[in-house]
Amino acid sequence: MNINEIAKMAGVSRATVSRYLNHGYVSEDKRASIQAVIDATGYQPSAQAQTMRTKKTQVIGVIIPKINSDSISRTVAGISTVLAKSGYQILLANTDNHEEEELKYLSVFQKNRVDGILLLGTIFTKEHYLALERLEIPVVIVGQNIPQYSCVYYDDYHAARDLALKLLPHAHVPGYLGVTQSDIAVGLQRYKGFLDAVKELNLSFHSDCYQETAFTIASGEEQAKCLFERHPEIDTLLCATDRIAIGALSYLESIGRCVPEDVQLAGIGDSQISSICRPKLTTVHYYYKTSGEEAARLLLHMLDTKNVVRRELKMGYTIVLRDSVR
Repeated sequence: MNINEIAKMAGVSRATVSRYLNHGYVSEDKRASIQAVIDATGYQPSAQAQTMRTKKTQVIGVIIPKINSDSISRTVAGISTVLAKSGYQILLANTDNHEEEELKYLSVFQKNRVDGILLLGTIFTKEHYLALERLEIPVVIVGQNIPQYSCVYYDDYHAARDLALKLLPHAHVPGYLGVTQSDIAVGLQRYKGFLDAVKELNLSFHSDCYQETAFTIASGEEQAKCLFERHPEIDTLLCATDRIAIGALSYLESIGRCVPEDVQLAGIGDSQISSICRPKLTTVHYYYKTSGEEAARLLLHMLDTKNVVRRELKMGYTIVLRDSVR
């Protein structure tokens, strides 16, 4: 089945079928005739031919730092919902938090002519900025506020500060489990929000009560052990993510420390596990699915209008108080 046969069966010209398939103007009666033939025959136009005509692939590249993450899965769900409604497919690239993989996929996606890129990035190096500058297709950053590029990001500073202000009035010796501050959002801004809450309440915090960890439950458990062996007097622990907090909870249980009676505990992200662990974890809810939807809409706007003027959207948050705080 080809376009000539569709035209003959529908009783219209080949040009009319071509306009219909490419969303040009066709009268209602002819549109109905063409669609009836397409429905009856199951005809699908050649994707390669359409790409050659429109210079568009209807594919968006989505680069993610890890696939086994509640926040990432919710964000991608939002992205795919919006893009699917506009006739786009997504090509997903998982980097496993390897910066060089992000750089590789930025190049691969451009060479394979996706229409645009959504980058859920963590750490942006000089090489990242160079790679972004070389892109000839629209890109939207999700999760980080990057100058010169359109982005959808979270209010990490105020989220951590407000969470800390809920915990610290009931604290004597606070501690913090964070991640590398090369990650501006999760590492630097969340820790800064915590420190400013400490200052606002006129509390003391020793830098030795800070411990850096990776983005995993296992690392959270391991580094909580290091922190509490160094400072067993810590009675309030704020963690940069829920996964880290769950790891800390496992360690505290293993040494017989009760949460929240002995140690208050909180994370950030409102992951599924935070509401089913015992005790249920106090955390910060981010609107990850909505952020994915907004990022996809922003990219579609750039594609539809050819407008590359930088736009940014800072998402809100909600403090979720549960059983892990006094």
